[in-house]
Amino acid sequence: MNHTRRHLLQGISAGATIASLSQFGINSAFAQNATDYKALVCVFMFGGNDGNNLIVPADSNYSAYSAVRTAASNIQLTQAELLQFQPKGSTRTFGFHPALKRLHPLMQSGKLAALANVGPLNKLLTKTDYAANQDRPYQLFSHSDQQAQWQNADSTDFSRIGWGGRLSDVIAPMNGAAVMPVTTSVAGSVIWGQGNTTSMLTVPSAGTFGLSGTTGTDAVTTARRDALMALLDEGRDHTLVDQTASGLKTAINLSGSVNPVISSANATVDPLFDTNGNGLAAQLQRVARLIAKRGDFGVKRQVFFVSIGGFDTHANQLTTQQNLLTQVDSALASFYESTVALGVADQVTSFTMSDFGRTFKPAAGGGSDHAWGNHHLILGGAVKGGAMYGAFPNQTLGGPDDLGEGRWLPTTSVDQYAATLATWFGVSAADLSKVVPNIVAFATKNLGFV
Repeated sequence: MNHTRRHLLQGISAGATIASLSQFGINSAFAQNATDYKALVCVFMFGGNDGNNLIVPADSNYSAYSAVRTAASNIQLTQAELLQFQPKGSTRTFGFHPALKRLHPLMQSGKLAALANVGPLNKLLTKTDYAANQDRPYQLFSHSDQQAQWQNADSTDFSRIGWGGRLSDVIAPMNGAAVMPVTTSVAGSVIWGQGNTTSMLTVPSAGTFGLSGTTGTDAVTTARRDALMALLDEGRDHTLVDQTASGLKTAINLSGSVNPVISSANATVDPLFDTNGNGLAAQLQRVARLIAKRGDFGVKRQVFFVSIGGFDTHANQLTTQQNLLTQVDSALASFYESTVALGVADQVTSFTMSDFGRTFKPAAGGGSDHAWGNHHLILGGAVKGGAMYGAFPNQTLGGPDDLGEGRWLPTTSVDQYAATLATWFGVSAADLSKVVPNIVAFATKNLGFV
């Protein structure tokens, strides 16, 4: 029987769809389960979104922008087309990319905030430090390495554990006995959601999922599923076999409860989304459906990952970024509206991440090259919006913030970004280093945007 069972386990491919789930350990910091609900939604823009065109000076400083990004460069946004805003507490005026037509009013109403010039750092650096190669993050300007560093908040070495996963490790006891994991990805298996003691549920952005032949409700399928479950309870004397069987049983059970939620229409959520040609909107629609059923799953904390790709704009940047940011604008605005409709707008915070920024200096072919510091957006009812956090860079080529060709030296770290979100999520000061191990290197642990 054991031999047959091992062969069965080797042949099952459910792990490609649903990650095996670890048992949640109890953290002494949480004597009681949380009585409120909160969710974090990470929106990753793969390829390196050009923050220099996401947020542009719209006052007299626009001349510094247009002097470098000239009309002839084919990546210039005109001053007239910028969606202007004046951040709270600032005398300066900026403008969003013209594609952000639905997000722009949310900045004005205080539900959206911007975080300027943020990037992976081991510590705050000066240009002198950088020139001397002191404490630089490894493999700067590399897509895969910088995607990983944004996701794991570790700029010293490669890690398969993400800060979203470490957040889940710490926060999981708040969910008590709920079988639903803290972290769910609607964009495939990613580093960000993998923890040390918890694992991430991965669901597709379209269609149904689950182990073939076990998801139906007819008599034959039910009998097959019951037989498989019984088989998985056999011969569990070996630790590896026991853990594999436990994870697979949990995965099968989860597919039975989660699949109907994500693949079925929701009358409150669905009318708010236009998913036609917008994969990000389709992903966030599924996130909204899951949030709508939070009570059924018995969860108090949930973490989600969604993504959109194509931002590596070495050429044809104006058209490409216009198309991509139009999708981001529609998807994020619709998602925020869905949280309002569900009555959880103050309890759900969305935020963007990307590989890196892009050079302020244009590249040949109407594009820009890989850079470092970048600007990001945070959205939700709990966000202290209408403001810009961090320090907007001096856009002078060769100036105090430029490492060459308009590669901005970050003045805020991914660690601080993550720590601020984790604190809002309920992580104590004592546990913060469990989520962001290098936060001790930064004097400011909370950026105050939420």
